[in-house]
Amino acid sequence: MAMVFTIVGYLAGTLTTVAFLPQVLRTYRTKSMGDIDGATLVAFTLGVILWIVYGVYVHSWPVIVANGVTLGLQIMLLAMKARYRAAARR
Repeated sequence: MAMVFTIVGYLAGTLTTVAFLPQVLRTYRTKSMGDIDGATLVAFTLGVILWIVYGVYVHSWPVIVANGVTLGLQIMLLAMKARYRAAARR
């Protein structure tokens, strides 16, 4: 039974992580993040970091892996937000 919940955890993590991929790709293609609020990105990123800490504490690989990948995507979005904002100011 524990294996079933591990699979559910990986599936849930995969779906919630993949949900950010279209935003990352769209932002990269359009070079625009005008519609994305920076405070929301920062708050979400901090939440993802806390989920990773929690996952490490409870030894939950689905939580650690899914949020680790999500953190990578969020860092890319934050970097593009900063880069494109600086380019727009010029």
